[in-house]
Amino acid sequence: MHIYGTRNRKTSFDVTDFLRSNERMASLLPTALRMADLQRDVGVALPSIAGNCDVLSFQDGLLILAVPSSAVAARLKQNLPKLQSTLLARGWHITTLRLKVQVTRAMPPQVQTRVLELPPTAVDAFEELGDSLPDTPQNAALVAAIKRLAAKRR
Repeated sequence: MHIYGTRNRKTSFDVTDFLRSNERMASLLPTALRMADLQRDVGVALPSIAGNCDVLSFQDGLLILAVPSSAVAARLKQNLPKLQSTLLARGWHITTLRLKVQVTRAMPPQVQTRVLELPPTAVDAFEELGDSLPDTPQNAALVAAIKRLAAKRR
């Protein structure tokens, strides 16, 4: 069973399997599914903002959404009437909506280094070019650089 609204299908299957396997944890499954349904409905109501907010809790008509920054909170506040009316139309009895800014630690950007490789035909062409250039003082540095390049790529 997939918990809709989760970002990773495999993880949601693992979670539901875990909840089912443990007798004490199985009582959490209906609540988890209800929260996932509510998260999905928030996504339907506000598709452009839904990726930036998560349902924290829903009790007694109070819906608390987590947002990553005050800028997203300001943008979401403008859409709260639309969100509330859409959720009411979908059967969620929501009387109050609150936003909670939860700044998460920013992950450092992962630098991906690319390894550039020359095909063997290109390396052969550079070797031929280095051998075919005339030995003049003007070409000496160029010939040496081309031969180093070909030797390094071998």
